[in-house]
Amino acid sequence: MNAVTITTKGQITLRKELLRHLGVHPGDKISLEKLPDGRIAIRPMMKAGKISEVFGMLKRDGQKPLSIDEMNEIIAKGWAGER
Repeated sequence: MNAVTITTKGQITLRKELLRHLGVHPGDKISLEKLPDGRIAIRPMMKAGKISEVFGMLKRDGQKPLSIDEMNEIIAKGWAGER
């Protein structure tokens, strides 16, 4: 169990290993939920982003964008068992 100290301002500091476990970084937000048995659940808050931020995530360096026709051709070859 990790013990933390409460400051005079009512603040606590979480250890780096716990922050890494949550996947949070400075500036991120976490949510706290009171559970009926007196415990508290801590979860990272989901970041709200724009769908446009995912465009190009799978693109490899030096790879030109494929047209829909090129994609369809690759898909058809894959279904046919060709490489």
